[in-house]
Amino acid sequence: MPMLRLHDLNELRERLVDVPGRIRVMATVANRTGLMWQLHASGVRTFVETLTGGAPNPSHLYRLHAANTPKRIALRWREQSLTFAEVEERLSRVAGSLLRRGLSRGSSMILMLKNRPEFVEAQNAATRLRAAAVSISWRSTAAELVYLATHSGAKFIFFNLELWPVVEEASRSLPGLPRSQFVAVGASAGEVPAGVTRYEDLLDAAPLDDSSVPVAGDDAAVVVYTSGTTGKPKGAVRKFPKDAFPAALRFIAQTPMRADDVHLVACPLYHSTAFAFLTLSQILGATAVLMDEFKPEWFLRDVERWGVTTTAVVPTMMHRVLALEPELLARYRTRTLRAIIVGGAPLPPLLGIRVMDHFGDILFNFYGATETGLVTLANPQDLRAAPGTIGRPVPGNEIKLLDDAGIEVARGEVGELYVKNKLLVAGYHKDEEATSASMREGFFSVGDLARKDRDGRYFIEGRKRDMIISGGVNVYPAEVESTLEAHPDVSEVAVVGVEDPEWGERVRAFIVRKPGTQLDDALLKTWSRERLAGPKVPRDFVFVDALPRNATGKVIKRDLRLWHA
Repeated sequence: MPMLRLHDLNELRERLVDVPGRIRVMATVANRTGLMWQLHASGVRTFVETLTGGAPNPSHLYRLHAANTPKRIALRWREQSLTFAEVEERLSRVAGSLLRRGLSRGSSMILMLKNRPEFVEAQNAATRLRAAAVSISWRSTAAELVYLATHSGAKFIFFNLELWPVVEEASRSLPGLPRSQFVAVGASAGEVPAGVTRYEDLLDAAPLDDSSVPVAGDDAAVVVYTSGTTGKPKGAVRKFPKDAFPAALRFIAQTPMRADDVHLVACPLYHSTAFAFLTLSQILGATAVLMDEFKPEWFLRDVERWGVTTTAVVPTMMHRVLALEPELLARYRTRTLRAIIVGGAPLPPLLGIRVMDHFGDILFNFYGATETGLVTLANPQDLRAAPGTIGRPVPGNEIKLLDDAGIEVARGEVGELYVKNKLLVAGYHKDEEATSASMREGFFSVGDLARKDRDGRYFIEGRKRDMIISGGVNVYPAEVESTLEAHPDVSEVAVVGVEDPEWGERVRAFIVRKPGTQLDDALLKTWSRERLAGPKVPRDFVFVDALPRNATGKVIKRDLRLWHA
């Protein structure tokens, strides 16, 4: 394959003279990550044609790398591997088939799938058509599937074959969707339910002719439904404007990510963390290893087997890994890891230290949300100096901490975190009231409370709806949780407020003990009183075997508030 020539670089510069800032970002990241030295002439030409010929979106990554390094492995799953050329061919055929079957720009389809290559292909096929891929939990009930399909207006539903009983039950309440628009994944020819389309049938179509897809720079490419810990999930409409690519590169520039990475997808792909970091790694042409589902020992096994260099997880995953027996932890070689990127839920300060003590100073903690994209990043030095911090804003993000009147709070004080960047969602699907309530003069909030220290680092103090007002004093659960987690016999903690006739609300702590310990409420009350002001000391301690969590690892505090209600 011909290597990159000076002529190709000149062509790239001349055709993109209107975006010098983007070029600088691209060149810097390409050089630092090693991508620059893997570019070939065909890859550069495809890159130029894509950026100047319309509206690029994440699905075009596969076209670029298929032209540049067609034989490089893009995806590994179980014993299967697919090159970038193969993924591009397959997703283009799926896109072409869906277009002919009625999926078009502005329409949507549901992916109710476990981690596997077909998830990536189908999601990118929808994006290629400028349709919305709605990723939902494969654990969804029939009632949840009906709500999500109806609310999103889905024209197709992709599902794992073993989920058919749930999907079939839901289909009875979706009369507008013929069975042919239900697509079974992982089914042999004889296993497909009557009338249902088999995924492989979509691959029999001709590849998509891009000229048949109207060009528009910011069509919805993904609708991600929020976790729904407080009620019905809301559909965040994620668009991919022209500024999305440089914004992604700015985040990559803050990390050790490289073009020769092997990235482990440990979170479910319907989760924003998994989708975001799969996309970031494949911007660079890295190989992604898809875990079927997360299990602590499987995580270590896959790191060792595939020489994994980066991964993105939620804190509870690292908690479960470090809870393994010491001899089991020591059995696996994990020195290939250069970055464990954690987010999606608050990182307990002590957990961050324990992760770095075991794996080395390779931990990065990000703050972001489905609605805001990636906002801040803390590197290992930050996490050693200020455990639990979410770090500083990634370039391209503007943050304001506001009180209830919309006035910025002083440094060190807690305020609601508002973000402004190029990757804010367009709003919530069919919910103008929720969209309006989340916006202030172009800034977006998901209801998180935060403070900023004198060094410019940010810290999440909890959710606005979780803040406790006891005797007129604001109590932030994160502070109480961090204090209790520091006790050597405590494994996990969640703090909520419950009604109290005297104080308005009182603080209640739910505690998971470490195995074999005899911790009781008297010991914890003494511990708390020595470290917390009076109103912050929990009045009640409830010992539980495990905290209730949703599918993405977040504690469901709504359930805890109902405890003994």
